[in-house]
Amino acid sequence: MTAAVETTGLTKTYGDLVAVDRLDMLVHPGEVYGFLGPNGAGKTTTLRMLLGLVRPTAGTLRILGTAHDVDRSDRLARVGALVEGPAFYPYLSARQNLRALAARGKVPRPRIGEVLERVDLTERADDRYAAYSLGMKQRLGLAAALLKRPDLLVLDEPTNGLDPAGMADMRDTLRRLAAEGCTVLLSSHLLGEVRQICDRVGVISRGRLVTQQPTSELGGAGSLRVVAAPLDRAHDKAQRILGKDAVRVDEAALQLAVDPDMAASINRALVAEGIAVHEIRWHEPDLETAFFELTEGAPDVA
Repeated sequence: MTAAVETTGLTKTYGDLVAVDRLDMLVHPGEVYGFLGPNGAGKTTTLRMLLGLVRPTAGTLRILGTAHDVDRSDRLARVGALVEGPAFYPYLSARQNLRALAARGKVPRPRIGEVLERVDLTERADDRYAAYSLGMKQRLGLAAALLKRPDLLVLDEPTNGLDPAGMADMRDTLRRLAAEGCTVLLSSHLLGEVRQICDRVGVISRGRLVTQQPTSELGGAGSLRVVAAPLDRAHDKAQRILGKDAVRVDEAALQLAVDPDMAASINRALVAEGIAVHEIRWHEPDLETAFFELTEGAPDVA
């Protein structure tokens, strides 16, 4: 199956500054891919290269199977984007702005009402853009990106300016788009956002991609945390049940590398041995710690 986005050795330099350094990225069709990294890591520069707004210094890229050296209008005909904030005519309404874009892109007018409804702006569609809040401007930017029914949607910090309810709505919208077959590539520095919405994630630091993996694997697998007394007896019993490699002691508690649905059976086994179980709960991996370990450990670009 043709990749939605594929880059090999993608590089962008500005004089002595290496903004993006030999980036190898692969985005599968129909997935939500999170491009994660601290501010200044090279996320926006990468997205601008993908969209033909910045010319790469070196490397290759393909968008929906089309190489970057093909005419830009052909390459981006199936791509919608919201990068570095939307830009609209301030004294026109949202509906009027979308009409102007639709006419330029030869998009049927009924599509305007569809995208306004999808981003929950129908009731405010005839208000001037200048009166919109930052969150509403973001939603209108998404509506504009959806006008052409894109196969690939590229978004730079799409939840910027949204309140918690708006962020939840944006997540739901993007998941529905992916379920309908649209590939979503979004950049973010918000760990929680990426974890909730993305299928896979690429982590960039100082211009380099330091990992690319399923979001569920970022930070490692979870574990069952058991606080029991006496701890040494609980440790020995757990090792007999699960094996030595699945049991470790961390902060006066057992960390068991098992599925969470084993909690009840492990609890019964310990209690049957006369061991008091004070706490047993599923411990999710610390995504924030994993993120900073990855990005702090990345080498500086030359």
